[in-house]
Amino acid sequence: MLDIKLIKENPEEIKARLRAKEVNMDAEIDRILELDLLRRENIKKTETLKAEQNKVTKSIPAMKKAGQDTTEIFAQMKALSEEIKANDAKLKEIEEEYRSYMLALPNLPDTDLLPGGKENNQPLRYFGEPHQFDFEPKNHVDLCNDLNLIDYERGTKLGGNGFWIYKGMGARLEWALLNYFIDTHIADGYEFILPPHMLEYQCGVTAGQFPKFADEVYKIANPTAEGRIHYMLPTAEAALASYFRDEILKESDLPQKMFAYTPCFRREAGSYRSDERGMVRGHQFNKVEMFQFTTPEGSDEAFKELVVKAEKLVSGLGFHFRTVKLAAGDCSASMARTYDIEIQIPSMNGYKEVSSVSNARDYQARRGNIRFKREATGKPEFVHTLNGSGLATSRILPALVEQNQLPDGSVKVPEVLQKYLGGLEVISK
Repeated sequence: MLDIKLIKENPEEIKARLRAKEVNMDAEIDRILELDLLRRENIKKTETLKAEQNKVTKSIPAMKKAGQDTTEIFAQMKALSEEIKANDAKLKEIEEEYRSYMLALPNLPDTDLLPGGKENNQPLRYFGEPHQFDFEPKNHVDLCNDLNLIDYERGTKLGGNGFWIYKGMGARLEWALLNYFIDTHIADGYEFILPPHMLEYQCGVTAGQFPKFADEVYKIANPTAEGRIHYMLPTAEAALASYFRDEILKESDLPQKMFAYTPCFRREAGSYRSDERGMVRGHQFNKVEMFQFTTPEGSDEAFKELVVKAEKLVSGLGFHFRTVKLAAGDCSASMARTYDIEIQIPSMNGYKEVSSVSNARDYQARRGNIRFKREATGKPEFVHTLNGSGLATSRILPALVEQNQLPDGSVKVPEVLQKYLGGLEVISK
């Protein structure tokens, strides 16, 4: 949620920055300013009416004591009460409309981002060299089938399109990746969190995904509690962003650094492109998510830390990849800036994102009312929230088997994973 003070101070700048994100919210900004004015006018009116009501109320005992007729004064009290009630109802309508407009506004992109969409994304740096094969390489689907790592056919039988089954060494390789990520984060001083996989609606609101994207998340109705709906976690960010919701932290408690392992559940609309078969897109996948709560002045340094951590995880696996600064329009609605870590999957002749590191600034904190108390002033301020994949496996594993394949169809195991596989160096038929 944006700060209403920023909108009131320079509405035209806010409109321009949102247009850089390829959304035109001019009419919405104008309506928000109208509703804010109406809201303040009605609050002032209610306060005036209540002051008059209190004044009249205090005069009644003296009138009764003096034997004066109070019929007219009670009629005046009734009229004031009805007017206050009507004004409160009107104020509630105004505030509901105001909140709905405020919740619909995307976050402001940082001013150093290029405007526009994917076409203006900027590769910042490359790691390693693109893989060159002196034999005809296989794609990850064929490799995983040949090595009996993934059962795509039975995954579809169990869950439908967009699901797969890890089996045998494939399941162990998936778990080795997750353990590598988890051990690295623990060594870096991050706290391990295992959150619920079903969340309340407010978690989506705080993360900035609801109400706009509520229909893109899987919902589960509670059969024993009519009307109770949970939302399947689309990413651990949705849970972690609400961890301190409606709390005031101490300044000395910041930064808070945590990470979570969860399966993630996504609705994928439309059909897959031919190069996205296998595990590249799916309705359920495993991910380790990094998250930080910081002071505003610690926000930029935290962002750099998360980017470097994601890069080191991918680099540790020996991959060729790149880091890309997203243009304003390619950042998600709730984020002020995002860097993507994109990995080479040879059969796709390009790069696929395996980590997004983002800074929401105080956008999520405002939606979730997450603050900290300044030691110098004693006043509460909103924290900044940041997140980053660290990492998702559904594209790491395809890249791993493709980049590390050998002429005989076997696959080299990256050194950092071997200890989780009993020292195994090569996965063979």
